[in-house]
Amino acid sequence: MRRIVFDIETCSYPFESLSESQREYLLRYAEKESDFEKKQHQIDDAVRYTSLYPFTAKCIAIGIYDIEKEKSFVYYENEKPEEWASEDGLVHYKGLPENEMLSSFWKIIEVTDQVVTFNGRNFDIPFLMLRSAILKIKPARNLIGNRYDTSSHIDLLDQFTFYGLTRKFNLDFYCHAFGIESPKTKEISGMEVKNLYEAGRLKDIATYCSRDIYATFKLYKIWEEYLNLK
Repeated sequence: MRRIVFDIETCSYPFESLSESQREYLLRYAEKESDFEKKQHQIDDAVRYTSLYPFTAKCIAIGIYDIEKEKSFVYYENEKPEEWASEDGLVHYKGLPENEMLSSFWKIIEVTDQVVTFNGRNFDIPFLMLRSAILKIKPARNLIGNRYDTSSHIDLLDQFTFYGLTRKFNLDFYCHAFGIESPKTKEISGMEVKNLYEAGRLKDIATYCSRDIYATFKLYKIWEEYLNLK
């Protein structure tokens, strides 16, 4: 049985590159606000959240941790193909254009029995599927499936909230709670990815993604040992 943990990093296109009607749609609530400061805050939020939509953002990194092989593979956006590895040899990095990243990801999914994500049902999987369709790439299979069937997809956010019965926290919060090294640092976090991308620090994003998937794997081991009750 082949099992993988995966996570993605995304970055929005420049807001000005969207069509006028798209910009109007995204700012429709902000434009109704009469208070200047509140209006500006809503505009800033609307622009920031475009990194979360596959129609206004692209996938710039896909991290994959092979549970059986105990090795990580990270694809990250780079127009010129390049490959390198971490000092311990446990993480292999490969720079590719976005369409090739997505195609490579789906080829791996074709030979994978089970995937593990953190909030993959609500974000990573829909983003990858829709982004693939936009680039005329057909997903190998529908990873969303039945929410309560963990045989092919384990979404740890579902598991640690008992399918929404308790409050949701981010990965960093769960890592601290369970004594796992968090992928988040003072310099790099999910919120900083766009700034890193604009600064051309693609390898830093790839490295952050590798820490993300390993932390998710460690959280998965907690769930598997203590909470996967049959």
